[in-house]
Amino acid sequence: MSYPKKFKLLDVVAVLKDVPNSSITLGQVGTIVEILDERTFEIEFCNKKGETIALLPVSGDDLLLLKYDEELIA
Repeated sequence: MSYPKKFKLLDVVAVLKDVPNSSITLGQVGTIVEILDERTFEIEFCNKKGETIALLPVSGDDLLLLKYDEELIA
């Protein structure tokens, strides 16, 4: 797959599939806290209290960038 997605630190993302060997499932929202390489990102997943529940490397192919501003929607 070509890799047109551009992620950056602190982007809010959702996972597009369950993350193996973890409690993270399809649709879970997290924040990019580190860029490990051009295709892999360290994602922090938190509960409603803001407590970290998982800190995992996830492939960019398995992430959806969430957008909040109307002007960002193309």
